[in-house]
Amino acid sequence: MTSPAFALPPHLAAKADPTLIAADAQHFAAMTQSLEHTVADLTERLDTARKEPGGKGQAALERDQEVHRLTARLRLLRRFSLDLCLGRVVAEGEEEPLYIGRLGLTDPVDPAGRPLLVDWRSPAAEPFFAATHAHPLGLVSRRRYRWTRGRVTDYWDEVFTPEGLESNAALDDQSAFIASLGASRSPQMRDVLGTIQSDQDAIIRAGSRGALVVDGGPGTGKTVVALHRAAYLLYADPRLGHRRGGVLFVGPSRPYLAYVADVLPSLGEEGVQTCTLRDLLPEGGAAAEEPDPEVARLKADARMVDAIEPAVRLYEELPTEGMEVETPWGDVWVSTADWAEAFEAVDPGTPHNEARDDIWDALATIVAGKLDEEEAPADLVRRALARSQELVAALDKAWTLIDPADLVGDLWSVPAYLRMCAPWLDDDEVRALQRTDVGAWTVPDLPLLDAARQRLGDPDASRHRRRREAVLAAEREQMAEVVDHLIATDDSEMMVMSMLRGEDLQAALDDEEVVPTLDPDLLAGPFAHVVVDEAQELSDAEWQMLLRRCPSRSFTIVGDRAQARHGFGETWQQRLERVGFDRVGLAALSVNYRTPEEVMAEAEPVIRAVLPDANVPTSIRSSGVPVRHGSIAELGDVVGAWLDAHPDGTACVIGDPGFRATPRVSSLTPELAKGLEFDLVVLVAPEAFGTGIEGAVDRYVAMTRATQQLVVLG
Repeated sequence: MTSPAFALPPHLAAKADPTLIAADAQHFAAMTQSLEHTVADLTERLDTARKEPGGKGQAALERDQEVHRLTARLRLLRRFSLDLCLGRVVAEGEEEPLYIGRLGLTDPVDPAGRPLLVDWRSPAAEPFFAATHAHPLGLVSRRRYRWTRGRVTDYWDEVFTPEGLESNAALDDQSAFIASLGASRSPQMRDVLGTIQSDQDAIIRAGSRGALVVDGGPGTGKTVVALHRAAYLLYADPRLGHRRGGVLFVGPSRPYLAYVADVLPSLGEEGVQTCTLRDLLPEGGAAAEEPDPEVARLKADARMVDAIEPAVRLYEELPTEGMEVETPWGDVWVSTADWAEAFEAVDPGTPHNEARDDIWDALATIVAGKLDEEEAPADLVRRALARSQELVAALDKAWTLIDPADLVGDLWSVPAYLRMCAPWLDDDEVRALQRTDVGAWTVPDLPLLDAARQRLGDPDASRHRRRREAVLAAEREQMAEVVDHLIATDDSEMMVMSMLRGEDLQAALDDEEVVPTLDPDLLAGPFAHVVVDEAQELSDAEWQMLLRRCPSRSFTIVGDRAQARHGFGETWQQRLERVGFDRVGLAALSVNYRTPEEVMAEAEPVIRAVLPDANVPTSIRSSGVPVRHGSIAELGDVVGAWLDAHPDGTACVIGDPGFRATPRVSSLTPELAKGLEFDLVVLVAPEAFGTGIEGAVDRYVAMTRATQQLVVLG
């Protein structure tokens, strides 16, 4: 039997037996019809949605979201076609297999809507990933497919009962799974839905309450689990779904984010915000590494973030004297009690710069209340007060608008200010933190800048608000003139134009599109869930940046204590509870699916020399290629020979900044290589990476990026 869905190679001819694949072939034919129908339907709906009027406000938002949703689903269907299907399971007492896919798909010609694919995130699909021989979860058998360019090039079966042996022949050492582990790498990480293992699936489907730490050594699939978990939670957790806060994914570097960028879209999720810690604020892009380790240590302390609050409080001082304020309707006395009442009008949690407008509004209300309402309407009083230089100056002094960068810069340039805000620092530490170029930001400055930005808010917010109000006032005044003219010239019996003076219609006449607005900060949060990869590297102060963006403390935290460049002497629970988490769970991964035994045999002693209790995972496969050692002079020949022999795949040179990268060969530092994987890794002078924990970790990380071959040149 032949089928357009199958392209099994000659050495797998036994698997092409019609008795083994006929049911699949028939099912894939039905899928083809369904996909054609679904794509046509979605295309028509998308065209209709795009032609609808844009509208305003919530209507415009909902239209844009519908267009985005339809576009994303169409893109996924056109990208994968039949290989949306991951595999199938047969449950006890069931005759028909249940097929599992990247998304759900129904039969368009079946009146009952027979499911052709069940979304991998649904409860019905869980046994496909979680069943083991010890716990089969009611399954008789399971089949996984390996797809190449839209056709099945291998599949393998697992049976859990004697009945499962019927129509199952691919019981050959999990060929598709093992083959996928050794396949050539590409410049972007691929999702591994078809080969997720039960220990990984349990973590993916774990609840989102509190923080879940996914701890595992190199190659255990931590990143894969984190990405699939993000997609699963968006589907299954109502707290994270549509317009409920969403998910933020934080990675260690830009190369890393580029590497994993394709995974979530391939899982049907395109709404997750991804970034590095540097991306969380504008100064991050140009921030340099801190050259002084002692300064870096001091700024990494979470107490430095706490210094922002007293620093801001110094700019929130009640006037100690009252003042006379001139108005066109008479002078008004503003007492210290009036000032105190205005200060109390600020709601807790309001950013400092935004609170200034609240105080001004309260002051205007207080002053207007002391004048005759008929002679001095409140709106005219507010305009008059805005021209009072004495009152504006008094408010500026009592509640000064502050730029976050200026606030942090003053800490590093005014010793007395720093001592007042951070009294635990001794004189030597205060001197160490001082610098002349306060705007030359370093990475350890970012948590303080972020805390200042969150506490202060945008210093331009008040100016934007006033500009917005001025534009709207001008629009209303112009519209009032038009309305007056229309009413004056209305000769209808019902005098319908007089209705334009109604408040509801007046509000409808406001044109919000002409009003200047601030661009939203998509990374400011709050988010319903945050995923952090390579989390072992975060300082206490950096954790505060993320906690501020997720008040629920719902996190997936991925890392390996043995890969912490600056050491990690605590347990995960100790570290996280210290920085502010109140509920911490731990899930461990101990199987290395990526790194061959040959590479791990050399990498393990490197890390155990400095961290005897390191969580070194066990490799489950062998490449048959021993680690090669040579001299630095061989670098060009090694890379050239490998490229000649391997038309596909990727390589990386680690430790030679002068090596010129190509589309298939990267040149990275050990730190930037973290989280990535390559078929070939060439380490250049690894002993130059340094001594102690940092040097050993860099060597260990660099060595374990290899999925097929490691070459060490020294």
